[in-house]
Amino acid sequence: MIRTTAAGDVRVVTLARPERRNALDRDALRDLAASVAAATEPVLYLRGEGAAFCAGADLSVVRDLDAAAAAEFAALGQRVAATIEAYDGAVVAGIDGPARGGGVELALACDLRVATPEATLAEPGVALGLFGAWGGTHRLPRVVGESAALDLALSGRVVDADEARRLGLVSRVVADPRAAADDLAAVDHRALRRLKRLFRDRRADRAARRRAEARERAAFADLAPAADP
Repeated sequence: MIRTTAAGDVRVVTLARPERRNALDRDALRDLAASVAAATEPVLYLRGEGAAFCAGADLSVVRDLDAAAAAEFAALGQRVAATIEAYDGAVVAGIDGPARGGGVELALACDLRVATPEATLAEPGVALGLFGAWGGTHRLPRVVGESAALDLALSGRVVDADEARRLGLVSRVVADPRAAADDLAAVDHRALRRLKRLFRDRRADRAARRRAEARERAAFADLAPAADP
């Protein structure tokens, strides 16, 4: 479900499950983390195959989770997002079509989120009695500010590409997001990597992140459908 190809100095990582809008189950999350960890190119480009970027967690998996399994599934998603965020190079999310829930959370872990005009983004977990637990509760307010983050998370509303750009949720709206990755690959790679590390280290309060993620896992486990008495 994860396909990787090298194109010069860009590693393209494709979520390749178009029949499920690239929804992610445990195997896909593990494969995604392994693909990112194995890459060495200065630029990594994350995209979805077909008409969607990523629908987030596979709901057929989520529906069967008890509290313990829900905490484990949240921890797995958090590790994947952390692996993307820690990549030693620039990571570009090319968002074409819908990004929902965990798909938004994975995009938030990237350095740049570049959307097409057809992109739409939402954190719809509240409608299902859940919420995104892959690090979104600390990354979303960092990216768009607390007020906008609460609006998006509590309402679950869908925003189009233009509103996402106004909010700062995406960096650019362009016809071809891949071009942004190619542009980054053309700069000095040593400078790119060092600049990325400086930005990453600036926000690297690891103890605070661990506490936030522990709270996410616990809350998600409490809300897991199969955890109801």
